Amino acid sequence: MAFCQMESLDEELKETRQITRFENWSVILSISKLAFPLHRPVKSLSKASYHIDPPACQDFLDVHNKARAEVGVAPLKWNDAVAAYAQNYAVERAEDCKLQHSDGAYGENIAEASWDLSPIEAVKMWVDEKPFFDYSSNKCNGGDCLHYTQVVWRNSVSVGCAKVQCRNNQWYFVTCNYDPPGNFIGERPY
Repeated sequence: MAFCQMESLDEELKETRQITRFENWSVILSISKLAFPLHRPVKSLSKASYHIDPPACQDFLDVHNKARAEVGVAPLKWNDAVAAYAQNYAVERAEDCKLQHSDGAYGENIAEASWDLSPIEAVKMWVDEKPFFDYSSNKCNGGDCLHYTQVVWRNSVSVGCAKVQCRNNQWYFVTCNYDPPGNFIGERPY
């Protein structure tokens, strides 16, 4: 799959390449020309164009892969279908900005902030949980670490992320989804 490839969901907008603002919130979407397994319909996005910000995609990947390299885990690759799933869910959360997981087929890390949270800041929030992961016991100790363990989960090979500005409070919601998912009880992340 192409890295951070951009396409429109509507045929007549297939060649449009622009940032689109929906009532004061921005959308970043990465989607492939190939079929994409969305678990929910993309509502309220018809007749819209999408901008894939390649530097943002690379920022998401770089911070993930730096953390993975530190523990000897292979780098993640960007997956347009997973990014489409992430975007679909982010758009749903844009209505209320609830910090709530999608409970879909992919692993997932989510974050929100009152400022325009960058991809680097979002992933760093999850990676900063590393001190709370005790490898010898394979447990979190003194704080949450499950976001970190998903970032470095050895069996996860691809990632797709999205960010939206919420309509209700103007906060920003970020989600990254991982395929295959991680954080299985009794298994070590690496």
